[in-house]
Amino acid sequence: MSKTTGASGRKIASLPAPPVLARAGKPQSRTWRALADAAAIQVYLGPMLIIFASLVLVPVLATVFLSFTDFNGYSFNFHLVGLANYSALFANPQIVAGLTFSAMYAVATTVVVTVIAVPLALVLNRRFAGRNFVRATLFFPAVPSLIVLGLVWAYIFSPISSGVFNSVLHDVLGIGPVPWLAQNLLAQISVITVGVWAQAGWHATSYLAYLQSISADYYDAAAIDGASALQRFFQITLPLLAPAMTVSVVLLMTGGLRVYELPLALTNGGPVYSTYTVTQNIVLYGVSQGEYGLGSALSVVFLLIVAVVLLLTLWVLRWREGQLS
Repeated sequence: MSKTTGASGRKIASLPAPPVLARAGKPQSRTWRALADAAAIQVYLGPMLIIFASLVLVPVLATVFLSFTDFNGYSFNFHLVGLANYSALFANPQIVAGLTFSAMYAVATTVVVTVIAVPLALVLNRRFAGRNFVRATLFFPAVPSLIVLGLVWAYIFSPISSGVFNSVLHDVLGIGPVPWLAQNLLAQISVITVGVWAQAGWHATSYLAYLQSISADYYDAAAIDGASALQRFFQITLPLLAPAMTVSVVLLMTGGLRVYELPLALTNGGPVYSTYTVTQNIVLYGVSQGEYGLGSALSVVFLLIVAVVLLLTLWVLRWREGQLS
């Protein structure tokens, strides 16, 4: 701080001179920093891209290429056959049966599990004695492997008189043995029933998590306005459960289309290929019988079907969320 002399001869303190602003960083240093950040990003993304290319991209491209060949898995002396493998798919009754049952299983389990899981989540969200035990019990079927559940239910649904269901029916109602796994339609219903039983509790728990995040103020305000329980469900609960329903339906549809273990353990695809699935056919033709061209063609068709179904399902559910919100 310096002092100056005014007109009256008195010394007046003057403010210090403003500091000189530091020069901005050089453009060259900023460029090097940007390059260093970009290099760091590449270092982190590089391993993931390599893993993705090795485990996903390369196998998919190889499968597409093999689907146009007669490769048998043993000799590299194969030839291009064009669309012959694709035309052979829909002429094979076993493959057509697998596509049909996979679609049936996916749609049926999605609809039935959703219809059961939403009301079940509403019940589990209430307070009652032993609520935590009931929640754990309903969630338990999702813990074991589906192949283990299939083996257990194969004994329960055994079509002979010693089967659990048939024993109960004979002792209680006097009914003879029912061919649960030996008749086409009954076998399909049995597989779908076990699939619903194994997944309903898990999806109910998922809906329960969303229900617990809904504020009670909505229901209090609706009750004051005189809304009934049914109106509160359709006007409050269902719209707010739309995101959870989107996740649940997508998981059910994709999981249903690629189901493998459950029908294999429960019926082994029978009787007469009535419970054969797409994934079983892919393993059968692509590995067991060495028809890699046909198995690859089926894999490509299955990939396209799953992609179309997934995109269509997401579009419909997102549109529904917009309508409910």
